[in-house]
Amino acid sequence: MESFFEIWKNLSWKKIDSSINKKTEKDVQKAIFSGRPNFEDMLALLSPIALKYIKFLIKKSREITKKKFGNNIQIFLPMYVSNFCTNDCSYCGFSSKNKIRRKFLDTKEIEKECKKIKSLGIKNILVVSGENNRIVGIEYFLNTIKIVKKYFSMILFEVQPLSVKEYSVLQKNGLDGILLYQETYNYTDYNKHHIKGKKKDFFWRISAPERIGQSNISKIGLGILSGLSKYWRVDYYFLYLHIMYLRKKFWKCEYSISFPRIRPFFYSKNKKKFLGISDLELIQVICSFRILFPEIEINLSTRESKKFRNFMIPVCINNISVNSKTYPGGYTKKKKELEQFSIQDNRNINQIMKYLQSKDLQIVFKDWDSHFGR
Repeated sequence: MESFFEIWKNLSWKKIDSSINKKTEKDVQKAIFSGRPNFEDMLALLSPIALKYIKFLIKKSREITKKKFGNNIQIFLPMYVSNFCTNDCSYCGFSSKNKIRRKFLDTKEIEKECKKIKSLGIKNILVVSGENNRIVGIEYFLNTIKIVKKYFSMILFEVQPLSVKEYSVLQKNGLDGILLYQETYNYTDYNKHHIKGKKKDFFWRISAPERIGQSNISKIGLGILSGLSKYWRVDYYFLYLHIMYLRKKFWKCEYSISFPRIRPFFYSKNKKKFLGISDLELIQVICSFRILFPEIEINLSTRESKKFRNFMIPVCINNISVNSKTYPGGYTKKKKELEQFSIQDNRNINQIMKYLQSKDLQIVFKDWDSHFGR
């Protein structure tokens, strides 16, 4: 089976963009009400004309989610362990060019963060780090897993792309899943925003999910960062193709999808809205993915506003983060100047729980235990 990079390389961005924009209302209607939606249906659901059917998209997504997942919603927290980074990326607070104080958590500090997060009732943890192999490489990650697995039943990582061998070692030591976003599938825009560092290697990143699959890690989380390319509809179509490819090749893995939008960081000179996707368009995208992937988990982070999350959570969301701190030591220290980006929904766990209960949603703090998965 050829790699996804080979598939990506042989597809025309312009032709896909043209196909999306040529879709008609009849195409959209077929896509929404089709029992088995296909590639052409996804093009239709992502089309501009599909916005006219947003109420139907929402209704269909709600019905699918209710049928597949009931009223359950899972809560997780990200734990940032380092903001050291060798990459220069235009949109990130951790970028090497930014004159910020750098910090990585030592063993005692990781333990302290874990205890604090665990005291909030959290069972699922996402460990996040800037990309710096010298300071936060495989040995650091192994030590982190050793500490974290004493406190949490599911351990996910969002770190630099690794080799198959490195992923395999992490899996054997207790890692359950990896979240890794391509950021954008548009090669020109990717190079524009990733100026230097290992992350500039487009091929290494786009092939990483396959290396994760080869390592027998249980869960793979994908997504793009809306705001990097103005051709976001095509970007999301490539994300759809990528998931389809991975599910066929690594059918034993579980998958999740995230839909982050660029947010300003503490030292950002531009505090205004970034180029990208409107709230209504993002609703269209998320609902489209739910219709095409009824059983895949959809994540919604605190990058989004309270208003947006309140609307979308009962529609088709499975996992949410709560009161996230996007800097190392965020739950035990207050050092906002270390943050990666600004969050939009600042509600604490009790406030979120109160909202979820008002919507008759069942909060699931633990739905997986590593011991049962190995």
